[in-house]
Amino acid sequence: MRNRVKELRELFGLTQEQLGEMVGTSRQAINAIETGKNEPSIWLAYDISKVFGETIENVFLFEDSEKKSRAESSRRMTDGVAGNQNI
Repeated sequence: MRNRVKELRELFGLTQEQLGEMVGTSRQAINAIETGKNEPSIWLAYDISKVFGETIENVFLFEDSEKKSRAESSRRMTDGVAGNQNI
C-alpha cells in the first residue's frame, strides 16, 4: 500500500529513529514501511497516524493498495467459480 509516512515525518522534522521510538518500533521498521517493503499492523498504523494527528486513511492510502486489488480479484474469481459449481 502507498503511504505518506515519509512525507509527514519530514514535515514534522522527525527522523526514522525518532518516529520509531514514538511508536515503539525500530528505525528499520519505519524505513520498511516508508519504502513499501512492509505493511504495518493495524495497531502500528494507528499509532503512526496519531503521531501526525491524521486518520489512518490519510496516512495509509488503502485505495491504491496492490494487495487490496489482488484480494478483490481473488474474490471475484472465487465467486465466479462458486457460481459455476451451482449451475
